[in-house]
This record gives sequence, C-alpha cells and structure tokens, in this order.
Amino acid sequence: MSDIFREVDEDIRREQVRKLWDRFAPYVIGAAVLIVAVTAGYRGWEYWQDRQAQATGDRFTAAMKLSTDGKHAEAITAFEAIAKDGSGSYPLLARFRIANEKAANNDIAGASADFDAIAADTRQPTEIRNAARLRSAMLAVDTASVADLQSRIGDLAGTGNTWRHAAREILGLAAWRTGDYAAARTYFTEITNDQDSPQDMRQRSNLMLALLASHLP
Repeated sequence: MSDIFREVDEDIRREQVRKLWDRFAPYVIGAAVLIVAVTAGYRGWEYWQDRQAQATGDRFTAAMKLSTDGKHAEAITAFEAIAKDGSGSYPLLARFRIANEKAANNDIAGASADFDAIAADTRQPTEIRNAARLRSAMLAVDTASVADLQSRIGDLAGTGNTWRHAAREILGLAAWRTGDYAAARTYFTEITNDQDSPQDMRQRSNLMLALLASHLP
C-alpha cells in the first residue's frame, strides 16, 4: 500500500514540475540566451580592446623612434594622433610625450602649457596631475619666481607627500637663483634630513648647502 502512495505522490510532483516548467520555461530559456549573448559580447569587446591597444602600442613605438632619431616635429604629429584616437593609457602617455618633445625642441612655453593642461584635467588621477605639475615647474625653475613656484607646487613639498623630494629641490634651486639663500637652505636641509630622499638628490643637496654656507651666517 505504501508503494502506491509513493507512486501517486511522485506523479503529483512530476505534474507540478511540468506545470511550473511550462509556465516559466520561456523566461528561463530567455535568461540563458541573454547570458550567453552578453558573455559573447563582452568577450568580443575585450578582444577588440586588446587589438586596439596593440595597434596603438605599435604607433606609439613608431612615434618614439621618430623622437630618438631627433625628428621632434614628426614625433609630435604622431603623438598628437595617438592622443586624439588612441586606446588604453596611450593617449595620456602621448600627451606627456608631446610636452617632452616640445621641451626638447626648446619650445618651453608650449611644453609648460601642455603639462599645465594635463594638471588641470580632472579626469586624470591625482598623482598623474601632480606629476604634470612638477614637470611644468621644472621647466620654469630658471625663470619663475619662488612665489610663483610656491603657488604651483608648494603643497607637494609638504612632509609625507610622494613628490616632496622633487618639489623641494625645484623650490630650493629657484630660491638659490633669486638670492633667497635662507629659503634655499631650508629646502635643501629638508632633503638631506629626510631619510627617504633619493641618495643622488641628497648628495646634490649637500653640495648646495656647502655653496650656501658662504652666503649665510
């Protein structure tokens, strides 16, 4: 008798499952098809992105070759094209290279303007923008006042900042050039006292402090 009840119970469950399947089968099949389509589309997009990045990488390498060969104008044109329609990180790298090419070609004003444009681009990560600020300040170290450079990169010279070593050196050199020896000594002393300062930078700072000794009590 128990076998009969079990068989009846199984028949009822099978009937319930069949009804549920008949009711929800279109949705299940549709969801499965959608998942396959989205996965295939994503894989296709990844493949396309990889191909685009490889193509841009080849263009970037060719532009670098022009730069190495001293063909700065042609290199700038090539990098400008990459900055306009390249993929991945290459457009940003191309913008840095354009500014570097202009600096190498003695177009300091143009190079500074390009670095300033990157620094002002809020779409870029903060550290990238800070790097551009430093590069612009480096180009201005022979002409800008200490006050101008302070407004540009003074915050980067603070204790704990990743870029403090380079910022302090730039500010120290500007202070030395303009005769503000006390300020110069402060910046170079900060470099020598910072245990995280690069060794070559600490050596340069010690040299500058020795030169400053003859100008200060």
